[in-house]
Amino acid sequence: MRTTGLLIGGALGVVLLLALAGTARPAVPAAPPPAGASAGPRRPFPAHVAYAPGTLRPSQFTQAELDDHVRQFYQAWKRDYLVPAGVSATGRPRYRVAFGTGSSATVSEGQGYGMIIVAYLAGHDPAAQTLFDGLWAFARAHPSGGDPRLMTWKVDGDAAVEGNASAFDGDADMAYALLLADAQWGSAGAVDYRQAALTLLDGILAATIGATSRLPLLGDWVEPDGTPYSQGTPRTSDIMPAHFRAFGRATGDARWAAVIRQSQAAILAIQAEYSPLTGLVPDFLIGCAVACAPAPAGFLEGPHDGHYHYNAGRVPWRIGSDAVLNGDAASTAIVRRLVAWLNGAAHGSALQIKAGYQLDGTANGDYFTTFFAAPVGVAAMASPTQQAFLDDIYLHVHDRHEGYYEDSVTLLSLLVLTGNAWDPTATTSHVPFVAR
Repeated sequence: MRTTGLLIGGALGVVLLLALAGTARPAVPAAPPPAGASAGPRRPFPAHVAYAPGTLRPSQFTQAELDDHVRQFYQAWKRDYLVPAGVSATGRPRYRVAFGTGSSATVSEGQGYGMIIVAYLAGHDPAAQTLFDGLWAFARAHPSGGDPRLMTWKVDGDAAVEGNASAFDGDADMAYALLLADAQWGSAGAVDYRQAALTLLDGILAATIGATSRLPLLGDWVEPDGTPYSQGTPRTSDIMPAHFRAFGRATGDARWAAVIRQSQAAILAIQAEYSPLTGLVPDFLIGCAVACAPAPAGFLEGPHDGHYHYNAGRVPWRIGSDAVLNGDAASTAIVRRLVAWLNGAAHGSALQIKAGYQLDGTANGDYFTTFFAAPVGVAAMASPTQQAFLDDIYLHVHDRHEGYYEDSVTLLSLLVLTGNAWDPTATTSHVPFVAR
């Protein structure tokens, strides 16, 4: 996430992460169970989910080894980024995900990542519910100045900074995490997770989904019909069809079906018109009220806004998760095209996946980072011809640690790669939901 005077949500660059590095901090202590805690998780880690038929898994390790890789990565992630953040007005502990090791800053994106991760690791981590409740309490203590149902995008110390408004991805991940918590622990304890999810989803729909475009807005600071930012200028990594499908099932709101359709149509149109050979998508889109196009350089974050860069690098995981969990044909087609080109460009070697590309396939950065590799592993799971590439990717990401952003995206990808990511509405579905 970056800002240039206005609130801007988005990807984290290496320079920002280095700038925010700070002094060491105390480890997260063992936490007592929260008041009203459930007797135990209903879907404890490891979950061993049955994915869509034909889904690949890493083949060079046993399931027990895959599970251990997640446990070990989680423990390192928790040590480095999960930070005590005081107590709430009622005396309950609060937690935040640090923007980098030792950083005093937190972004809503990180809170969303953390809440999903902790909910999935319940059963391994006995403090999971306490940590989850503390992460949510921190988010609620820092509401957006736009729609207070949402979280402000960045907090430093205990104050909102760089624009008191929201970023779409953090709120969407928190809503999904609250649905996970409802499925994991029930909602009869100290936090009514289901009601919290529904309230947050109401805010997301009202403030950050285009009323006519049915595409995600960058945040609640965007005027739907404004310029240059509008309901027709989404960030591609905010397109999360697996989340949107779960939101539709949980709420019964047909608008989520439209969000899925329009989001997938935008990505498919970009692939057909601007990257027919590579399947790559840019960080940001413009003009989607008429016909989506890649954003120009300097649109929001920098010279790579129209490239496959540090936002769009999450697309193979975001859309690949829908292919893996739900077997959706459109999501599968999107990621198969992208991973087929990347495999060829990298000559089947994970270490040759470059740090960003122009849409024609020209590499931007000549170095390897797990951020661009781990999500591609999720995409490879949805393609029956990609076993060797999947195995090589997994080999090079499962135990490599870099920074907050890379490690968080890698851990979330590992949960999918190892069969330990599950859809909360698959077991707590309240109404049927069909996307098309």
